[in-house]
Amino acid sequence: MKSYTELYIDGGWTPANGQDRAVINPATEAIIASVREADASDVDRAVSAARRAFDSWAATSAEQRSRYIAAICDKLEQRQEQLARTITEEMGMPLHLSRGWQVAGPISGMRAYIERAYLMEQLSGDSHSVISREPIGVCAFITPWNVPLHQLVGKVAPALAAGCTMVLKPSEMTPLHAYLFAEVVDEVGLPAGVFNLVCGDGPAVGAPLCRHPQVDMVSFTGSTGAGVKIAQAAAPSIKRVCQELGGKSPFIITEDADFSAAIEYGVRDVMVNSGQICCSLTRMLVPQNRYQEAVELARQVAEGLQVGDPMDDNSFMGPLSSAAQRERVRSYISRGVEEGATLVTGGMEPPVGLDQGYYVRPTIFANVDNRMAIAREEIFGPVLCLIPYRDIDEAISIANDTPYGLSAAVWAADAEQAQQIGRKIRAGQVNVNGGGWNYTAPFGGYKQSGNGREWGDEGLAEFVEIKSMQFP
Repeated sequence: MKSYTELYIDGGWTPANGQDRAVINPATEAIIASVREADASDVDRAVSAARRAFDSWAATSAEQRSRYIAAICDKLEQRQEQLARTITEEMGMPLHLSRGWQVAGPISGMRAYIERAYLMEQLSGDSHSVISREPIGVCAFITPWNVPLHQLVGKVAPALAAGCTMVLKPSEMTPLHAYLFAEVVDEVGLPAGVFNLVCGDGPAVGAPLCRHPQVDMVSFTGSTGAGVKIAQAAAPSIKRVCQELGGKSPFIITEDADFSAAIEYGVRDVMVNSGQICCSLTRMLVPQNRYQEAVELARQVAEGLQVGDPMDDNSFMGPLSSAAQRERVRSYISRGVEEGATLVTGGMEPPVGLDQGYYVRPTIFANVDNRMAIAREEIFGPVLCLIPYRDIDEAISIANDTPYGLSAAVWAADAEQAQQIGRKIRAGQVNVNGGGWNYTAPFGGYKQSGNGREWGDEGLAEFVEIKSMQFP
């Protein structure tokens, strides 16, 4: 078992002043590492280092910043297997999927900001004004455990490109990948104070980070409830707050769609990463006259997915991330039954032969009413609700009847028809006919799914102040 007792602050490793916390492998329930966490004094040291570094880093050329981003990407690529194994061990996604989802994808996303750094030097004009971009300042990043490197990169890469300095607090459940990232930053010689790492939980580390008067911007990914607390902590100093929060995303399948392809896509989308993806399509909306066909197809797909050891290349699903997360998901499954939904497959019992580890079977509910808790609240587990609709107008109405608006999908025989339906859904991202993730497109939510955007040009814009200068 490895013990981490230091934080990365001001360009070097320095002892942490908080308490030790165990990191648990959710597949084996074994302790795989010990991490000494930060306290409020460590947070203050990290923010102060970022503040001291800001003026000189903001003044660097786009070429210099782009070279550092490229160098970090190169080093991350050299450590791809180590990163993938570390993330699998700390949160449970099968290794063969982690290599792409958790590591290779985020690295490619970071590479997209090598060229975007040059956007900071572009000037535009309007009448007698010149309009320029400047970095917002010192940024606080609070990242989640479900796709940890993805979310780290989605904040760090555009911030570096913009010329911001930063303090990162990863989830206390999955901090090990962040140590590897800090090692890479150190290896490439990023100037002291530009990137700082502090570990710990929300109350001890996240709260003082959000409140700190020298922090100019907070970017958070996590639950909507935690997002409210972060916004409240940041409000007194009028910080900019960018948040990617919860979701309860709808998937409309039209009557003329390829049901076999659409339903397989939808079920696998919900079950990958054991359902621990904020934009999972957890409400599948299907036409009433093909409802039973859809239920049977969904059952067949779900029961064909292997749940098991994350080191087994045949496993599609590993464990949930923690015992607490497993209990949360089980409680929702129980509630769904109590509410009168029909349990098609899955349920409360662990998969056969998997009594150790935080495993939950892929679970499907039929006869779900959109007013049920399992259709309205984010479960964050491998649980899919099938909801019937009478016509496409009702489908759109059900899709939009949610406090969230992070993601959605449509599958129709005609892509143009699917796009028209997608335009009517109040969500920040819509996948059409099986469309997948795009690291160059903006991502973010409507309503209680958050504010601001990550990735693409819009992701860079979150870290930018706009200045206009007027001439005679």
